[in-house]
Amino acid sequence: MSQPEPVDNPLTIWIVNPLDDIPGEHFPAQRTWSLARLMASRGHDVTWWSANWSHRKKTSRTAPLGVRNDEGFSVRLVAVRGYEQDMARARFMSHRDFGRTFERLANESVAAGHLTRPDIILATLPPIDGPEAAARLAARLNSTLVIDALNSWPESLERLVPGPALFRPFIKRFLLGRMTNRRNNVLRAADAIAAASPECIPSSPMVVLDDVPRFIAPLGGYPQQFERPPRSIDHVALAPGIQLVQRTAEQNTDTLECVHAGQLSAAEDIDTLLAAVRHLSQHRVHATIHFTGQGKFEQNVRNAAAATNGSCRLVVHGLLDQKTYADLLARCDVGLVLTRPESVSAMPSETFDYASAGLAMVGGLKDLMKPILDEPRAGLHYTSGEPDSLSQAIRTLAEDRSALAMCRQRARMLAEQAFNREKITSLYADWLEGLRTP
Repeated sequence: MSQPEPVDNPLTIWIVNPLDDIPGEHFPAQRTWSLARLMASRGHDVTWWSANWSHRKKTSRTAPLGVRNDEGFSVRLVAVRGYEQDMARARFMSHRDFGRTFERLANESVAAGHLTRPDIILATLPPIDGPEAAARLAARLNSTLVIDALNSWPESLERLVPGPALFRPFIKRFLLGRMTNRRNNVLRAADAIAAASPECIPSSPMVVLDDVPRFIAPLGGYPQQFERPPRSIDHVALAPGIQLVQRTAEQNTDTLECVHAGQLSAAEDIDTLLAAVRHLSQHRVHATIHFTGQGKFEQNVRNAAAATNGSCRLVVHGLLDQKTYADLLARCDVGLVLTRPESVSAMPSETFDYASAGLAMVGGLKDLMKPILDEPRAGLHYTSGEPDSLSQAIRTLAEDRSALAMCRQRARMLAEQAFNREKITSLYADWLEGLRTP
């Protein structure tokens, strides 16, 4: 990709995102990193405000030396308390620390002349505390406030509301009502809204006015990192009366390479996959399931891998750096999207990595995966929580290699046409530049 021409009137941009991986953590560049790098390459002065606690690794972190020279933008880390679980009080307190301290440091830095007043403040949602602080700062500093909505929060938390179905609406209103009001206030204060999907923006005009500029930017992936998957074989037409014999899993000894990337936590269908592995071995399906990531279920997976001795085996890699992660995906055939329906996440970012690598996908999020699995037919659904369903989907791809190759081609095509992050980020940057206050 050629270097973009610097703009004549560069902007000063603050990006507020405490959750994404920062440079120096050896993980693939996510949404904020990609955007910050591109905006800086165009000559804009970009500062990324993040937290000194890694959401992915659950450990403290520091900004790498020389990040301004290496990446073109600055990273300022805000001190927060740590947390070990995604859905715990400590995490919400950590996000509160971030919002309060970020606002104080920003005000002090601008007042002392250490930082230039930003033209644009771009804050990701969720969490809510950073965008709330960004809204107050934008009003005080006369900056353009842009909210980047990554999922339909806090509606995505509704699946976690406890209690009998009859009383759940009242419990939901009690638990999530204040969060919803805070989200609505932030969106009403926004001068423009970006979103990972249209569903991330409330449809009510009482929350977001029709004339507020908006831009839909899917998370996307980098298909240019990977070679194209092998094409399916076009069989010569058979003579009348001759039927094609399909090989069974026992006859097909080519190992099917599958990968699950992401958190090894209760939000993932890990137990279902471990049970499905036993089913696959019983049917003599030759497959390898690769795990990359970490979480409280990691030791359980390692124990299961050590005890597995059938035709389907498990390999646990832990957290991988960017190159090793890309190399793993490049040698796999199938990407497993194991996020449970009750998870608070939207479509996992790993889904776009799978598509970029040209992997056929097996997913349990039927509604969210519909645009990928149904319309381009880039993989198969399974019923979350049912090992038989998951093993059958994997077995189908293991036995029908022509269908596997077709799914892989369609996944790659989808990544190139709709989910190419390089193209998405360039359009995102164009849109931000167009928001310049006269």
